[in-house]
Amino acid sequence: MHFLYIIYSPTTDKYFTGETNNVPTRIELHNSHKRIKAFTKAASDWEAKLIFKCTSKEEATYLKGLIKKKKNRKFIEEIIDHPELLADLLEYRVKPSGKN
Repeated sequence: MHFLYIIYSPTTDKYFTGETNNVPTRIELHNSHKRIKAFTKAASDWEAKLIFKCTSKEEATYLKGLIKKKKNRKFIEEIIDHPELLADLLEYRVKPSGKN
């Protein structure tokens, strides 16, 4: 099982989107700054705003890519308020040739 997650830092007033199979451990990693060049090292108060269960890493990575490509705070906040939009995005995604 894999998850798409969105975390928020009140200190920086920023969101971060990621995917993992263990959300609590990943948030702890973000807050501990164990990844030196990580975007999340700017704060130590990251908190989960959305955890969305996916059926595979592929789905979680697909959704993460879509969200990051948008680069739009309002879009992220809309997803947090209405997580069912993520299921809709998965339902209507274009599948690679031969997998329809």
